[in-house]
Amino acid sequence: MAKEQGVTPQSQDFSQWYIDVIQKAELVDYGPVRGTMVMRPYGYALWENLQRELDRMIKETGHENAYFPLFIPMSFLQKEAEHVEGFAPELAVVTHAGGEELEEPLAVRPTSETVIGYMWSKWITSWRDLPVLMNQWANVVRWEKRPRPFLRTTEFLWQEGHTAHATREEAEEETRRMLGVYAKLARDYAAIPVWEGMKTEKEKFAGAVYTTTIEAVMRDGKALQSGTSHFLGQNFAKAFEITFQDQDLEEKYVWTTSWGLSTRMIGAIIMAHGDDQGLILPPKLAPIQVVIVPIYRKNTREVVLEPARELEREIRAAGVRVHLDDRDQYSPGYKFNEWELRGVPLRIEIGPRDVEAGHAVLKSRLGGEKEFIGLRDLPGLLPERLEGFHRALYERALAFREEHVEKVDDYDAFKEQVERGFAAAFHCGDAACEKAIQEETKATTRVIPFDFPEEEGVCVRCGKPSAYGKRVLFAKAY
Repeated sequence: MAKEQGVTPQSQDFSQWYIDVIQKAELVDYGPVRGTMVMRPYGYALWENLQRELDRMIKETGHENAYFPLFIPMSFLQKEAEHVEGFAPELAVVTHAGGEELEEPLAVRPTSETVIGYMWSKWITSWRDLPVLMNQWANVVRWEKRPRPFLRTTEFLWQEGHTAHATREEAEEETRRMLGVYAKLARDYAAIPVWEGMKTEKEKFAGAVYTTTIEAVMRDGKALQSGTSHFLGQNFAKAFEITFQDQDLEEKYVWTTSWGLSTRMIGAIIMAHGDDQGLILPPKLAPIQVVIVPIYRKNTREVVLEPARELEREIRAAGVRVHLDDRDQYSPGYKFNEWELRGVPLRIEIGPRDVEAGHAVLKSRLGGEKEFIGLRDLPGLLPERLEGFHRALYERALAFREEHVEKVDDYDAFKEQVERGFAAAFHCGDAACEKAIQEETKATTRVIPFDFPEEEGVCVRCGKPSAYGKRVLFAKAY
């Protein structure tokens, strides 16, 4: 743990605050290759908790985990023209191996639609083989020009789901179902309010018919795309000849989907909740939910540590992830600052007088008064307090979001609003107009929310009729 625990204030430089926090809280460090990151144990534990919950939800919806190769023949990517064009700038390509030049270059997996499509063309022959519901936990490589740990890295971890269906209706239902899983993960586990909705044609996944997304507001007012679910139609089925004989004995192409959520969600957790003291972690995903800091001198060390250890055992038995910080080389004040930096939701302080009185002090990372609670009562109370912490954290993030979204119908007002947060505006749907908005304001279309009311209006920039029948959310993004 770094001796210097101070971080740059968010109001002074949010980007530097982010870098300070992820390094000083020991989530990640930079790898030796530009754009790579090393996930340290505390950061990886956060990912493991997120992964465990998401994996459970994915399996509850009937999907099975599988694994596909890291190396993909370039000819596979070239089969779907829009797909290869979309990923070409980010591809890492292997041209030599074993001391020889390869007959065909190999792409290092940027995503797996093509290799999975190739395998499905061999496995799927009949309507009886459908639906195919698969998920893969893997690493992918995309050569980022402006890398930032968790948000955009050359190599990152994720899950990518891939499904094949007999009908369009089934595939579209799957697309929405899995987006709902991501939204539930964000709200119920990461305590992040998100919009669920459509991407515009310009912003969709390369090779998809359309893309759905969950979008969130970070504490600097910028947007972060936290998970996407794509309806691929029959694009990849036709490219890879994935056909089946239906019950009417006709040969048909399958309908496919893909959907993914990555370590970027950790970036969302950091930037949606953190403050000038460091991280604030949602309890359901935090590696440590409760930290016990004993306060003692040499002559009272065992007087305090013995009941502190017993308290730790009882809290762990109650199903709470707890850590007793019994390091002698650091002062209690240093430990308080360290665990605040690391975002532990609840802190318990216990000293000689507390032991004598039969209680301990409970402090929330969200602030508020310290509470004196009986040692016997604490273990049973903590699960309820952690639930309350989650609710408070979510409501805090929701209030912040509502403060940073405005409806705008004038382009000058639009330009001002995207400096502060999200602008809800009408848009004509023209890609050239969308590109012009991005060039002029650095804002992009983030999402057309499903729950926005139907409205008619004219494009905030060019004045042509709205293409979507409702407002679109624009913002600057990571």
